[in-house]
Order: sequence, then structure tokens, then C-alpha cells
Amino acid sequence: MINPPPQPIEIVGGGLAGLSLGLALCRAGVPVRVLEAHGYPRHRVCGEFITGLDVRTIDRLGLAPFLADARPHREVAWFHRHRLLRRQTLPDPALALSRHALDERLAHAFVCAGGELRTHARADLAEAPAGRVFATGRRPVPSDWIGLKCHVHGLTLSAGLELHLGDHAYVGLCAVEGDRVNISGLFRQHSGLAVSRATALPSYLRSCGLDALADRLASADIDAGSWSAVAGLGFDRPAAPADRLVIGDTFAMIPPFTGNGMAMAFQSAADALGPLLAWSRGEADWTATIRVTRHRLRRRFRVRLASAAMLHPFLFHPQGQRCLAAASHTRILPINTLYGALH
Repeated sequence: MINPPPQPIEIVGGGLAGLSLGLALCRAGVPVRVLEAHGYPRHRVCGEFITGLDVRTIDRLGLAPFLADARPHREVAWFHRHRLLRRQTLPDPALALSRHALDERLAHAFVCAGGELRTHARADLAEAPAGRVFATGRRPVPSDWIGLKCHVHGLTLSAGLELHLGDHAYVGLCAVEGDRVNISGLFRQHSGLAVSRATALPSYLRSCGLDALADRLASADIDAGSWSAVAGLGFDRPAAPADRLVIGDTFAMIPPFTGNGMAMAFQSAADALGPLLAWSRGEADWTATIRVTRHRLRRRFRVRLASAAMLHPFLFHPQGQRCLAAASHTRILPINTLYGALH
């Protein structure tokens, strides 16, 4: 008996989740089309360091070649404004690699594997036919937060990763490929702050009391093409419609201080892979495929999402930051326990 050909799958969104899932499906013989609203390479607001990515996910998706030159970092330096709070050693290295490089590598591999990649293409998001996966990234919501990012050259870091807490803001720095340093931050929006694309990050740094960091940025060589911004950020995980299979940030967006967003994108793709292969081969209906995938994602991410939601206000608000600073100073802050819950 001849098996019928696999049913094609369409993925809306060509970020980490969509591309890694599409690549794994292609390698399994499934026809895949990815629709991406932008092109490659492209800078994105992202911390660009990966923590908590398990070996099983790397193997399942075949990610090792794309991460081979990622810079490993184990030491984190925490600052409250200009004051060093604590140095933390991660249990496993964080992998630092720019989205500019990583997304392009995955896109190229996807096409080489036989995938159909349509850039600068948008789907009708009101339609959710069987076989369509939504990996469109964050779901915009009314929000007071804005994310800003740039790459710089010639900036010396005090640790592989730096995390700076400011007034209603936090900013992360990490060394990525070459001599580049990624600077990305989450800030409360200031309607009265007049900024341009190139002045937004320095202006916000100074507005939240991170003047020393702003001075370091001013003395560095900034890659003007890397300025990026994103608004409408929300971390409350609104429920997706029951007829949609969603992965990555479309399923849930974890606060960026965790460094776990990129890992979650890959892990959600790995969890969706098996159910989608079964559907493509005619072994499951679409409703069951959505249900199984959603159950897997909830089971994998519920603890870390709840833990991040609980801790996030302490990093973002001045009073919470003072509590964290006092706990860190007295060495009663259970950093390793918190890290485990967040990853």
C-alpha cells in the first residue's frame, strides 16, 4: 500500500520558532512554506543570549551547527544604577549570538532543505485553516513599556553578561560575535521625552538614572544600522483562540531579564514538531494536533512563566529594586533557586 504524500504546513512568522520548526519539518520530508513580513538579515530587539536551552531540543531541531560559534558566558554582573550589587555564576553557559546572524543562518538552511520562504509577505491573520502555524511573535497589547536595542564596538564589559537596574527600567549587555556588544533594555515609556531613532536609547538610559551606562555607550563605536525599538510589550499570556496552533512568543512572552525567550522559541518548536508530523502524515486530526501541542507548551512553560511574572515587578520598579538590592547585599537572595524556577 502506497502512503499518501504528507500534507503541507504553512508557518506564519519567520523568527526563531518558525524557522527552526520549518527546518525540522522539511528535513522530515514535509512540504513547508514560511511567510515572513520582513527580510533577512535584520536586527531585532532581543537580549541575544540563550539560557536554559536543553541538549534534547538542540538535537531534536538540529541546532548545533547554527550555535557553534556562539560566545559562552557564565558570569553575570548585576548593577543598581552605578553600583555593583552582585556577581553570579550561571550553572551552565549562556550562549550569545546576534539575531542578525542567527535568523539569517536558519533562513538559509530552511531554503537549502527545500522549504519555501516568502519574505516581505503577510498572511490574513483572521484565517486559521488546518495546517497553519502561527509564529508571528508577540501579540501587541496596550502597554507602557518600550524595548530598545543597539550593537556597539569597543565597549569593555565587567562580565560576560551585565544587567543594570534603573528607575522603571532594566538593561542587559552581552558580547556577541566578533567584537560586538549587544545593549538592549526595557523601559517605561515617557511621552514627553523627545527622541529620534539614534537618540532613543541614550535618552532613556539617562532618564532612568543610568547615566554611567549612557556615558559608556557614548564613548563606544555604535553600529548605526542596529538601532531597534519595539512597543506594545505585554507579558500576561492572553489565551490564543482555540482554533489556532501557536508557538514562540505568540504562545507566551517571558520577561526579557530571564534570558530565556530564545530558548523558549526553540523549545516550543520542538514540542510542536511531533504533533505536526503526525497530522501531516494523516495520523491525527487538526483539532487534536492543536490540543496536544498546547498541552505540551503549558506543561513545559507554566512554572517559569509564573515565576517570571512574580519576579518581574521587583526588577522593574524602584521599591522592588531596593528590596532586591538589600536581599543581595545580605546574601539572602536565593539566586540559584530563582534561576532554576525561571529556566
